[in-house]
Amino acid sequence: MAIYRFRLTFDDYDEVIREIDIKSNQTFEDLHKALHRSTGYNSEKSSSFYVSSDHWIKGDEIAYLPNQKKVDRGVATMEKSRLSNFIEDPHQKFYYIYNFDRPYDFHVELVKIILQADANIEYPVLFKSIGEAPKIFDANNFTAATTTAAVSTDFDFLNEMDFVPEDTEELEAMDGRGISTSSKSDDHEDESEEDEFSSGDDYDAEDYDSKEDY
Repeated sequence: MAIYRFRLTFDDYDEVIREIDIKSNQTFEDLHKALHRSTGYNSEKSSSFYVSSDHWIKGDEIAYLPNQKKVDRGVATMEKSRLSNFIEDPHQKFYYIYNFDRPYDFHVELVKIILQADANIEYPVLFKSIGEAPKIFDANNFTAATTTAAVSTDFDFLNEMDFVPEDTEELEAMDGRGISTSSKSDDHEDESEEDEFSSGDDYDAEDYDSKEDY
């Protein structure tokens, strides 16, 4: 039984590489799941391999968990598609898209054909792993990260103010009895304006009217 060695690289992360040895009669589903045992991603996501040209132009699709539109179109499925049925070149290439909801694109290339399987190895097997797969953030992770950042910001503010837990008692003891210097300053300005425009004598309306009689 021949063994295929596939090299898988992220389209946007060339430094992350996985090489997987797999039997020629195993399926694309086996390759799909073997890859994500090495990346740590959830393999139960709608994904597809595409038979590719040397320039990574996508051709026939082999799908995992296809939507109804693809099913109606008669797309080939990974679980029923043997690798050997799609190998036409000793350096056969496949374009692979993982998780159509939040996609990652991969280049998959056949780099070696080993004529005899090792009886002591259970295939597929990870032959080489270089680099760490990028993290995937879902909605829950994003919310948690945002909350953590907000809490961190609050603590940073208190630290900048040299706040210590003992200060809490002093703040509670004040309980709103602090002095607002701005309000007292405003009152003082109002009094100054009244003094400026008054002559020091008080007149009422009757006094003013009586003077007009003269």
